[in-house]
Amino acid sequence: MAINLQKGQKIDIGLNNMSVGLGWTPNEGTGFAFDLDASAFMLDQSRLIPEEKYFIFYGNTDSPDTALHHSGDDPTGGNSDGGDDETIVVDLAKVDPRVQEILFVVTIYDSGPRRQNFGQVRDSYIRIVDNSTGLEVAKYELGEDFSIETAVEFGRLYRRDGKWKFEASGIGYKEDLAFFLSKYYKGQIIK
Repeated sequence: MAINLQKGQKIDIGLNNMSVGLGWTPNEGTGFAFDLDASAFMLDQSRLIPEEKYFIFYGNTDSPDTALHHSGDDPTGGNSDGGDDETIVVDLAKVDPRVQEILFVVTIYDSGPRRQNFGQVRDSYIRIVDNSTGLEVAKYELGEDFSIETAVEFGRLYRRDGKWKFEASGIGYKEDLAFFLSKYYKGQIIK
C-alpha cells in the first residue's frame, strides 16, 4: 500500500530502480496553455551540481552516469488525464558517488508574460513508483497552497548514512528555471 506523504515527511526508499512521476492539472480558461517543466538537480555535498550535465530537464534528458532519464517535455499540460505529466526514471545504483541529493523542481515556462502561477494549477503531486512491480510506493499531493508561486520544489531524494531517503518538500518560489540553475550551478553554462 502506498504511503501518502505530508509536507516535510521523510521515508526510507528501500529500492533502487524507480520512476518519479510528477503530475498537475491546469485550470481551464486562463487564455494560454500551461507548460510546466519538471527538472532534477543532482547535487553534491556542497548542494551544487558537480557538472552541467547533472542538471536534468527537457533539454538534457539523461545524466552522464545513466542514473536519471527524463521522459521529455509536456508543453501543454495535457500528456495524461489523471496520470503523470512528466516522469524521471531513477536508478540509484548508478548515481555518481559525488551526488548526495536529487532535487525535483517544477517550474511554469513563460509564467511572467502568460501571468500564470501555481494558484491556477490543481492536483499537483510527486509520486514514487517501483519499476520492478509498477506499484506506487509513496505519493505527496501538494494541495493548492501556492497562490503566487511560479516554481515549486516537489521533493528530493538524498543519501543519509549510506541509504537513500525521500522527503516531500512542497517549497514554493516566485522564480523561473534560470534561478534554480544559478543557485545550484557555479560553472559556465554551455547550452
